[in-house]
This record gives sequence, C-alpha cells and structure tokens, in this order.
Amino acid sequence: HRTGHSIGLEDHEFPDVSSVNQDIIKVGQCFSVEPGIYLPQENLGVRIEDLVLITEDGCEVLNHFTKELIVVPEES
Repeated sequence: HRTGHSIGLEDHEFPDVSSVNQDIIKVGQCFSVEPGIYLPQENLGVRIEDLVLITEDGCEVLNHFTKELIVVPEES
C-alpha cells in the first residue's frame, strides 16, 4: 500500500508516495502522508493523515491536530 499521494488542484494527484515511485521530490510539492492500520476481523481501522509541503530546508507539516487517541462512541 502506498504511504500517500500528491496534493494539487485535485484531491488525489500523481505521483503517489510509495516504493514504486522513483520521481525526485521538488521544492513546492505537497504530499499526503497517511499511515494506517486496518483490522478486518474487528471491522476497525484508523488512518492518520498529514499534508506535507516540501521546502528548501526539508518539509513543513501543514495541518496541526492532536495525534492522541480519540474514541468515538458507536451509534446504536
């Protein structure tokens, strides 16, 4: 599974962020980084999504939200 994908005018844009992509990352590109875990036997999954902008000095995470576990009660 891929790590993420490019962000641009459309939501999911080429190239993806995965081991098969050999493109060189350039300053100004924006990517999603969205690791996840899925437990099909428990019908449960979670993904943490960040948007990352490539800068001259490395990268900048564009969104800032807690990574603490938030449990959402199941609706009955």
